[in-house]
Amino acid sequence: MRRSPLAAKATLPRAEYRTLAGEFLSFVPDALLMPRNPASMRPCLPMTHHAISGAGAEMNRRNFLGTCATIAGAAVLAACHGRAREAAPLDAASAAALRRFVDTPFGRIACLERGAGPGALFLHGFPLNGLQWRGSLERLAPYRRCLAPDFMGLGYSEVSARQDLSPQAQADMLAAFLDRLGIASVDLIANDSGMTVAQLFAAQRPARVRTLLLTNGDVHENSPPAQMRNSINAAKAGSYDQKMQRHLDDRIYARSGKGILGSAYMNPAGVTDETLEYYFAPLVASPLRRAQLNRHLAAHEPNPLPALAPALGRLDVPARMLWGTADPLFPVAWASWLDRTLPGSRGIRRVEGGRLFWPEEMPDLVAEEARRLWGV
Repeated sequence: MRRSPLAAKATLPRAEYRTLAGEFLSFVPDALLMPRNPASMRPCLPMTHHAISGAGAEMNRRNFLGTCATIAGAAVLAACHGRAREAAPLDAASAAALRRFVDTPFGRIACLERGAGPGALFLHGFPLNGLQWRGSLERLAPYRRCLAPDFMGLGYSEVSARQDLSPQAQADMLAAFLDRLGIASVDLIANDSGMTVAQLFAAQRPARVRTLLLTNGDVHENSPPAQMRNSINAAKAGSYDQKMQRHLDDRIYARSGKGILGSAYMNPAGVTDETLEYYFAPLVASPLRRAQLNRHLAAHEPNPLPALAPALGRLDVPARMLWGTADPLFPVAWASWLDRTLPGSRGIRRVEGGRLFWPEEMPDLVAEEARRLWGV
């Protein structure tokens, strides 16, 4: 009988595999085809080797067939599970169960993690958290150890009232976060204000970055964009948290053109109430968190990016820009600036009609471009 590696993600109890194996046994040749990325797979149900020839040799037929059925069922269920994951990415409830914390000198950093192998670091936008990348994590987990941490002052990360929340502090936190996990270098993917942190991290620690996949966000002199002036002033006055509270209290407002969902998503109705609560509820959960939200936004001034231009001009790693064309905060002209500045740029892909948070809505596109950039 031909043997092939089994998918590591097949985690149902063996008894369930045996129950279904009879239906799948006839499909063993297809079910056990070598996966596209065999390095990411490992056997999970090792076969017992029996002598099948020689004097006196006997085979325990029942055990052998049971093992065959187990393997067939596991392989087919794993394949089905993979297809189901692509169709139905993590939702807010399952992400909450998956969420882990990494202790760093900066505090307990919340993180969503999927997959194994070389690290890939996903940096979210404001005022979201790592859930923004859930679809991309699911699709790219077979190729990378995908990590989506929550920035300090956003999401579910827990830091002290005195912690610096500036973009520079966020970049330093990410270095400590990766050190704690034993990850030397990463493929870096970023969106919105996460772009500021990504450029700081890459320019200051070029040896820790293998590739850059950059989407709509802060670039050079457009950080923060002029349209954020009123919000930043409110944050400096300590009142921006009231806007977050309104998003939780008035879902119609949240999905209107004046709300974050209505202005930053292509399809605001597609953002469920559960997702909205996962994003915004922790930001107003306590007086401490409200104050941290305001300080996080206010800390985006002064702009640290113009000073990075020379270092970015020396950052010779493969880079690719994916840019929504309908984003008033970050026009495609800034993707062109990156294309001219980064020596390793592989050009720009324009996402027609894409608004600020299009990567959350179009994870297949993100995964496609990431795989191409990574060479997998």
